Amino acid sequence: MELLSIDMLLAFLTLSLMEVILGIDNIIFISILTNKLPNEIRRQARIFGIGLALVTRILMLLSIKSIMGLTEPFLVLSGFEISGRAMILFFGGVFLLVKSIKELYVFVERESQEMASKLNVRNSLIGIILQIALLDIVFSFDSILTAIGMTDYLPVMIAAIVVAMIVMLFFSALVSRFVEKFPSLQILALTFLILIGFVLIFEAFEYHISKSYIYAALGFSLLIELINMRAGTRKS
Repeated sequence: MELLSIDMLLAFLTLSLMEVILGIDNIIFISILTNKLPNEIRRQARIFGIGLALVTRILMLLSIKSIMGLTEPFLVLSGFEISGRAMILFFGGVFLLVKSIKELYVFVERESQEMASKLNVRNSLIGIILQIALLDIVFSFDSILTAIGMTDYLPVMIAAIVVAMIVMLFFSALVSRFVEKFPSLQILALTFLILIGFVLIFEAFEYHISKSYIYAALGFSLLIELINMRAGTRKS
């Protein structure tokens, strides 16, 4: 019984850490989306969006057989095996790619204040919550499969996801404030999401690209940007 408890604890800690690390791209996406809303409802959007994503992940875990079935190919086209997982990753990657490029264009072009106001109206609270929840399905698909492969204890998997979502909620608020305070970091965040979009598309075609390379590139770019910001502050 003691051994079982230790195994469960190790599985819980490992899965929690894995979910938090794999949620970095989700945190950045949430931060950029919610920053388009008025200040008074940003926290509400983050809570509802992440809450809906939590419910979605738990339902995915409770539907393990269906999730595993999505990995089985149902069509072979030009040598490529097409499965439910591949379609989810492909369309999720395309959506993330288009969304990130669009946000980057709006940011770089610096449209007028009137245009920004119209964008805030279009990006309603419900719309942003749905975008957060839907893209979370794409981001979490492989992590759910990994969790299933790491442990057979469903309560442990659910507990790890709950902890990861709480951490995600906390850090999304910090990232949102940081990006808003230093707008140049939004370009870095959006280019990171563009890379993730390409990674998802490649994954759909079974070309595996380790996210650790993307995270390392992001960390290095962030370090350079922080040095530039520090140098700019000292000069002023």
